[in-house]
Amino acid sequence: MKKIYLVVCLLLAAGCKQELTEHPKGLVGGDAALSSQAGLESALTGAYGSLMVPWTSGFTTVSQIAMTMGGDDLTTHPGSNKEEFREFDRFNVTSLNSRMTPIWLGCYKTIQSTTNIINNYDQVQDGTETTIHTIVGEAYFLRALCYYWLTRLWGPVPIIPSEIYSPDYLHLTKSQPADIYKLIEADLAHAEEWVPNTKRDPGRPNKGSVKALLADVYLTEAGWPLKDNSKYALAAAKAKEVIDNKGAYGFDLYQGGFLKIFVGGTVEDVFALFTRGQWSTYNSFYGLSTMPEDQGGWSDFFPELKFFNNFPAGPRKDDTFSTEFVVNGNTIPWQSTTTKHPYYKKFTIQQAGDKATYMSNNPVIMLRYAHVLLIYAEAQARATGTPSDEAYAAVNAVRQRAGLADLPKGLSGADFAAAVVQERAWEFAGEWNRWFDLVRLDLVAAANADKDPADLQPNGTITQADYWMPVPGVDAAVNPNL
Repeated sequence: MKKIYLVVCLLLAAGCKQELTEHPKGLVGGDAALSSQAGLESALTGAYGSLMVPWTSGFTTVSQIAMTMGGDDLTTHPGSNKEEFREFDRFNVTSLNSRMTPIWLGCYKTIQSTTNIINNYDQVQDGTETTIHTIVGEAYFLRALCYYWLTRLWGPVPIIPSEIYSPDYLHLTKSQPADIYKLIEADLAHAEEWVPNTKRDPGRPNKGSVKALLADVYLTEAGWPLKDNSKYALAAAKAKEVIDNKGAYGFDLYQGGFLKIFVGGTVEDVFALFTRGQWSTYNSFYGLSTMPEDQGGWSDFFPELKFFNNFPAGPRKDDTFSTEFVVNGNTIPWQSTTTKHPYYKKFTIQQAGDKATYMSNNPVIMLRYAHVLLIYAEAQARATGTPSDEAYAAVNAVRQRAGLADLPKGLSGADFAAAVVQERAWEFAGEWNRWFDLVRLDLVAAANADKDPADLQPNGTITQADYWMPVPGVDAAVNPNL
């Protein structure tokens, strides 16, 4: 095999010098490994796997919840060993905060793997064109997803041009969000062409997943920092394609109980990362992370009080929050816990048995069909200035499942869009969605004003400079351009 250096090893691990000279297992290390369809598939498996390495890389730890605590739906313990969580909630994040590392590392490892596939799939001599195109389409989707997360959290970030190491990579400069979004759009256009209507398995995207992610990207581009209002119409149109073809994609609002959505495997899943409940890949933010210490939990995250108190009553609220806890055989209300907060029931392990565990096979649900409906409703209203009957139908479908009345007819486009944004806050409470909504709408300071005195308070005035995280310190030390 041709000897190459793993790009992310140098970019992300403070100058690691280990050459890849053995046959790859999962993460494929160069173009010479991609001479067969099996090698291509192995490289793609590695790309997915980099998003699910416990405590190290990807989305199976509490990192994405910690990093979005600047929203008004999440907070953490005011003491204990939660200082890194508090930094995000109080807007004083340091570059040495280790909670950032899994997202940064996981995304760039996946970018390296998928770039390898995209740049070298034409070397494959066996297999079928349809299967190869599907593999490459999924690679484009994953690369777009990773750059999307990186630029939303860090703003300007490096674009990795090749899977093959060059010394110049130690001096890469950051690309601006506008350029990163161009790459994301181009990757999703390729993915939309080649990914089929049917998922190869529950942890893969289908064509509807690609369209849904692109709709979400367009919605974000319409807000801060790009503020390209023309993207609202594109977001509405792309989300509408998913809605109109939900039968072909196997998507719908799940009606069998709100809590069951988070066990995974329902029609609600647009894209989810499926874990296996083993050391090699498991979900560690279900269970102890979202349980009070009174029950032996870790109290990593829970809802802010104002958000909880304002949440509309109904079955969705009952399924979203835990408000009573059994401690030493006695049932106590949330006001009697050490933190004096309710907790997120949707992230409590639902199956029978001991819930006090840090390892779960629950999936990480990245996109739900409810996202598609609410993207369409908001984007359509903002694009045209007047909400259509279909936009009302989309948001009201989510509200009806939550046990709420329909939005009143006759709302202006702005008022309707604001109501949809609020509905997104309730529907996706705790699911790292609220922070990104507040950032794109430049409402972070407003949402953090007038907090309940019992919640953590911002560390000074919040500005747009607080919307992006510092590059992890180890990588910034390797490359001063970061």
